[in-house]
Amino acid sequence: MPAAPPAAPDSTTDVVLVVDFGAQYAQLIARRVREARVYSEIVPSTMPVAEMLAKNPRAIILSGGPSSVYAEGAPSLDRALFEAGVPVFGMCYGFQLMATTLGGTVDDNGAREYGRTGLTVSKAGSTLFEGTPTEQSVWMSHGDACSAAPEGFTVTASTDVVPVAAFENDEKKLYGVQYHPEVMHSTHGQQVLEHFLYRGAGIEPTWTTTNVVEEQIAAIREQVGTKRAICGLSGGVDSAVAAALVQKAIGSQLTCVYVDHGLMRKGESEQVEKDFVASTGVQLKVVDAEKRFLDALAGVSDPEQKRKIIGREFIRVFEQAQAEIVAEGAADGEDVAFLVQGTLYPDVVESGGGTGTANIKSHHNVGGLPDDIEFALIEPLRQLFKDEVRMVGQELGLPEEIVHRQPFPGPGLGIRIVGEVTKERLDLLREADAIAREELTAAGLDRDIWQCPVVLLADVRSVGVQGDGRTYGHPIVLRPVSSEDAMTADWSRLPYETLAKISTRITNEVADVNRVVLDVTSKPPGTIEWE
Repeated sequence: MPAAPPAAPDSTTDVVLVVDFGAQYAQLIARRVREARVYSEIVPSTMPVAEMLAKNPRAIILSGGPSSVYAEGAPSLDRALFEAGVPVFGMCYGFQLMATTLGGTVDDNGAREYGRTGLTVSKAGSTLFEGTPTEQSVWMSHGDACSAAPEGFTVTASTDVVPVAAFENDEKKLYGVQYHPEVMHSTHGQQVLEHFLYRGAGIEPTWTTTNVVEEQIAAIREQVGTKRAICGLSGGVDSAVAAALVQKAIGSQLTCVYVDHGLMRKGESEQVEKDFVASTGVQLKVVDAEKRFLDALAGVSDPEQKRKIIGREFIRVFEQAQAEIVAEGAADGEDVAFLVQGTLYPDVVESGGGTGTANIKSHHNVGGLPDDIEFALIEPLRQLFKDEVRMVGQELGLPEEIVHRQPFPGPGLGIRIVGEVTKERLDLLREADAIAREELTAAGLDRDIWQCPVVLLADVRSVGVQGDGRTYGHPIVLRPVSSEDAMTADWSRLPYETLAKISTRITNEVADVNRVVLDVTSKPPGTIEWE
């Protein structure tokens, strides 16, 4: 059975296309548009203009990119896009491409600008800059610069070295800025973007998570009919929200499977079994597989090998559970025809936008279900970013502890133990992790950090002094990081008082731990997880 396509937004939804020219910020642009309560989709610059226009976009945004508009093989754009009557906003490379395509001048005159740059607005009442300061800080990243705007355009901003840093053509509804309004370093960037959407394109900010829930419930009911569906529940926010949304649509026709592999943090299995079921009423099949996983991991220290073992065993256990559910469905006379996944929009974008075949995304390296097991996919979050998924979870009434749960790796604590994974080491790490989470919550820092992996250096010991005696215990590593999408991250500057409480409690309350250290590495060069 082929995988069913994801439900598209309602036909009445205003769609803004973000044309990706290889920018590191393309996803961020799409997110910023959605933060303005307007629906957005990312499309590649290689998509023919006719296909873009066939999507009936209310507006189009051209992203930045690493190329020079004059470089051989640089991405280009058919002039027809600018003559179609659709409002267009060019940013950085997109701005330069608009300028050269329409007859303006872009050249390499040495006017390079990188990082924070002062922008002077020369037309303070313009469509883009209405209500913003004459002098403002923006984020630049360019070598070439625009020295002359195309005919019919008004130059509305400049910098000390770039005479044309923004231009506007209200008649044709074409706009552009040399900088990146989507990044937080551009102090009035979101306001400028919203001015384009609301004033330049005339779009009403009506796209909300309530719309998403209502549209997806209707689409899922139509897709499933009287059939049954299963969902692999990992305890993470993505699978939890996907399951809650599908359960809202089809009720008892959905069965969730939770594989308790013994690698979860303290209290999380109970949270899935009790809190999630209590808030949704979903049918849950729990598989106790702790011994199976620990036996398979015995003696293994290599992180990649651990990941592969955990992924393999998860699939084997899930296969067994789903076979039992399918058999039960056959006895009831209802086919189990659908598999629910918590696929998010970044997953789609990073994989090139293809739908692929059914696969279980519970671990980072799981390749997919066997070829002889066929399900149609239900991916109700396929068009959403992580922050939007959390808002949908709140809309569905899921507990805060689930909705705002920190991202947690599929292999669980198995890759937060540097060394062999044993039950004793897991119990030790669970206690240390629980203390760190409790103190971060008590300090009100849960929303200020992306996540805080707590790592056990099981193969490392250090000398300490406890109770006037010499100890030889394990170090615990705290890895608090701040991020928007986990592609890049910086270490979080937690208050010293909070760090001190965490350290004191862990060394006092967790046996065999006599040292707590703080990881202050950004990503890159370091990854968020240690393994």
